[in-house]
Amino acid sequence: MLEFAFMQRALVAAVWIGVVCGALGFFVVLRRLAFIGVGISHSAIGGVALGIVLGISPLATGAVFAGAVALAISAVGRRGGLSEDTVIGVFFSGSMALGVVLFSLQRGYQQDLFGYLFGNVLAISPGDLILLGVLGATVLAGLAIAFRPLFFAAFDEEVARAYGHPVDGLNAALLLLLAATVVIGVRLVGVILVEALLVIPAATAALWAGHYRGQLALSMALGAGAGVAGLALAYRFDLAAGGAIVLVAVAAFFASLALRRARPGPP
Repeated sequence: MLEFAFMQRALVAAVWIGVVCGALGFFVVLRRLAFIGVGISHSAIGGVALGIVLGISPLATGAVFAGAVALAISAVGRRGGLSEDTVIGVFFSGSMALGVVLFSLQRGYQQDLFGYLFGNVLAISPGDLILLGVLGATVLAGLAIAFRPLFFAAFDEEVARAYGHPVDGLNAALLLLLAATVVIGVRLVGVILVEALLVIPAATAALWAGHYRGQLALSMALGAGAGVAGLALAYRFDLAAGGAIVLVAVAAFFASLALRRARPGPP
C-alpha cells in the first residue's frame, strides 16, 4: 500500500495523530475529561464549517473555534453557577447546530459534512500534513513544558494551589491542548470518533502500566499502533479508515481487559 503517495501521507498522519492523542489521552483519563473532550470535539465542526464558508483552512478555523469553546467552557463553568456537564451540553449542541447551518449554505455540503464527521485520512494533502505536524509538535511541547504541574494538579488541586501553581491557568491550557488535538484528529477519524483516540489507548495503557511514565509511553505506542494496524486493515478490506483505526483500539482494550482478568493474582 506504500507504493502510493496518498497512503504514505495517511500512514505518517495516522502514526503522528496516534502519538499525540496517546500523550494527551494520559491526562484525559487521569483527569476524567472524557466528556469535556466529547463537547470540544463536536464543537470543532462549527469552526470547520466556518472555514469552508469563508474559503480558508478548515483545520485552522476549527482549531481557533475549538480553542475558544474550550476556554468558554472553562470560564462559564467557573463563574456561571451551572454544572460542568450542563455547560458542555450547551456549547456542544450550539456549535454542532452552527456547523450544520453553515454547511447547508454550501452546495454539496452533505459530502463535506460526512468527511469531517467521520474523517478521511486518505484525502490528507501535503499542506494538511504540515499543519498536522506543527499542531502536534505544539501540543507535545506544551505537555512537556507543563507536565509536572499538570500532573500535580491532577491529584490535588488545593495542594497544587498551596505550592503556588496556577491551577486555573493550567486547566485552561490543558483544554486548549485538548482542542488542538481534537482538530489534529478530525482529518483522520472525524469529530465523531476522535474522542476514542483520546481515551481508549490511555485506558488500555492504564490496565498494564502502574507507573505514570510507563502509562504515558504505552499510551502513545498504542495510539500509533492502532493507526498503523487500522490503516492496513482499511486498505486490505476496503473499509473506512477512521472506523477501522478506532475498532483496532477498542479490540486492544477488550483484549487487555480479558487478559488482565485471566491473569492469576498474587499468592
